[in-house]
Amino acid sequence: MKKTVILYWAKGGSVEKAANIVLNTIGNAKADLFDLADFELSKLENYENIIMGIATIGADVWYDATDTNRWNEFFVNLSGKNLAKHKLAVFGLGDQILYPDNFVDSLGYIRDEVGKLGGKLLGKWPAEGYEFNESEGYADGMFCGLALDEDQQPELTEERIHQWINKLNLDMAF
Repeated sequence: MKKTVILYWAKGGSVEKAANIVLNTIGNAKADLFDLADFELSKLENYENIIMGIATIGADVWYDATDTNRWNEFFVNLSGKNLAKHKLAVFGLGDQILYPDNFVDSLGYIRDEVGKLGGKLLGKWPAEGYEFNESEGYADGMFCGLALDEDQQPELTEERIHQWINKLNLDMAF
């Protein structure tokens, strides 16, 4: 049994690329990687640690139950479950220049959904080095998870992931 699962959506882009860097940083022997479409929800109980990766999506589509919003489907299917026994973290991708008023809003959406199920996110990340106006995932100088910008700062992604995983390792003990 592996104790860490990395779940991500959307498949085939920057989120998948970042998820693979997260996996390689933790190590294949210590973590499993799945896109949400290929993950069996019943297997969630096999994992102590859950790391989630998400692209920025607009608030108007968060609750749309379409094939393009696997995260909403995931949380709808978790309704009634308790995530308190899991250690949870999230990384989100966004574009701080083109969408400065909604940069990594998805971090906040995940935080809220996790909270409804009794869970709490670990792995806050400082907002230093980012330029944005607003974010649902930001409060008191920190993001509620790792903020990545593959569009404007791709050269920082790998180092940010390594630093974040090192910080998470203190709480999640990979």
